[in-house]
Amino acid sequence: MFGGSKVKLDKELLERCKKHAEDAGYSSVEEFITYALEKELRKVEERSREGEEEITKRLKVLGYIE
Repeated sequence: MFGGSKVKLDKELLERCKKHAEDAGYSSVEEFITYALEKELRKVEERSREGEEEITKRLKVLGYIE
């Protein structure tokens, strides 16, 4: 699933992930972690796009771009 990559997690964080993965019905802790990372990355990327749009809007108002 990770293409041979390894990521080290704090022991307590990994245990929390394992518990949540099991409680939520994920097939593995890796599946849960992948889902959680993808969800968080989508949020970050969306905020980044919104920030870029806001900057463009401000530059247009100031007359720097058309």
